[in-house]
Amino acid sequence: MNILITICARGGSKGIPGKNIKELNGLPLIAYTINVANEFAKRYNADVSLSTDDSLIMAKAAEYGLMTSYIRPEILATDTAGKIDVIQDLVNYEESTRAKEYDFIVDLDVTSPMRTLQDLEEALKRIQSHPEALNIFSVNPANRNPYFNMVEEYGDGFVRVVKKAGDIKSRQAAPPVYDMNASFYIFRKSFFEQGYRTSTTERSLAYVMKHICFDLDHPIDFTIMEIMMRERLLDFEL
Repeated sequence: MNILITICARGGSKGIPGKNIKELNGLPLIAYTINVANEFAKRYNADVSLSTDDSLIMAKAAEYGLMTSYIRPEILATDTAGKIDVIQDLVNYEESTRAKEYDFIVDLDVTSPMRTLQDLEEALKRIQSHPEALNIFSVNPANRNPYFNMVEEYGDGFVRVVKKAGDIKSRQAAPPVYDMNASFYIFRKSFFEQGYRTSTTERSLAYVMKHICFDLDHPIDFTIMEIMMRERLLDFEL
């Protein structure tokens, strides 16, 4: 079984300038992802690869043992470039450079680092046990439920519950729904061969994390996560 771990870290973030290498509790953000990638790679004899267009990110990744000769093309380094296209280009490069084909691609998002080695191993086992599945991605139980307390506005100006499922009078009675937390995705090679452009397909699995996880989109997110780490408020080691 050949596995490629991809780490995609574009430069030029507008929300949090330099966020991929911004320090979080004493380490650059990207280091958390590189560290768990290296742990996973050792267990599964996997390859780890970086996709970036930024020389500072490349240099910082090298400090933590992740070196690459791949440079993300400009067309894939824009705000509108799709993540699947970015991963696909990196997979093509690595397969050509290493003269091998990968069975699974494990993508780890730098800005959602709250994942553990156990998360990755359990998710890999789950997709392996479902040969018909194309991919699996990490989720958390959603705080809001479209069957109960999420509404959308219609053309008449009035709002209605997003999804209807009978006479639901409490959130607890509503079907469970999940937030995609963007922490990791595991793809079968066939996902790319079949030309999917988004990570949600009719044959996708969800791995429900048993611990907190959230994406770092705003400066306050860094502050919250740093406080949680410093005060040992997390229920797992990061």
